[in-house]
Amino acid sequence: MKFAEDIIVRPYITEKSNLDMAEGKYTFIVDKKATKTEVKMAVEKLFGVKVIAVNTVNYEGKEKRQGVHVGRTPAFKKAIVKIDTDPKPVSYKEKGGKTVSTNKKYKTSIDEFGVAQ
Repeated sequence: MKFAEDIIVRPYITEKSNLDMAEGKYTFIVDKKATKTEVKMAVEKLFGVKVIAVNTVNYEGKEKRQGVHVGRTPAFKKAIVKIDTDPKPVSYKEKGGKTVSTNKKYKTSIDEFGVAQ
């Protein structure tokens, strides 16, 4: 079992990711072997938000050269996480037909992301 701190490596902050934050989409560099389900559970545990969708992209390292020396940049995996910006209470019916409503306290944004909106 992986820990949530091991799955989420760091936030990925670019101009495009700053614009996507207004829509509730946050971008992270994640472990290369992490699945979408593991990323979803890690974000929900670390930041206390409700995750709607997770999209992942694998980036291979590019070949770079500096003079006669040739090397590669590191490969990484990027995850774009869409969170619920308007969480509503969940209601369901119990065995006796009684309707029960739960008010889970989810945050509407990730304040620890590193930038101010």
